[in-house]
Amino acid sequence: MPHVPVTQFELQHLRELIGAEQLAAKKAQQYAQQATNPQLKDMLQQIAARSTQAAQQLVGFLQ
Repeated sequence: MPHVPVTQFELQHLRELIGAEQLAAKKAQQYAQQATNPQLKDMLQQIAARSTQAAQQLVGFLQ
């Protein structure tokens, strides 16, 4: 992907989004560890994985 300069405003929003996705992944993983229902546990693990992937994609915009 070609490097496109971002403004400070956009950079701040990207950082906030990355933090939010990382927090969502962490919480979903914690809830999954506590879940006793296998379906709920699986769903939470999927959410954690998607949030981690989204955070990684957003980090790609910073490179």
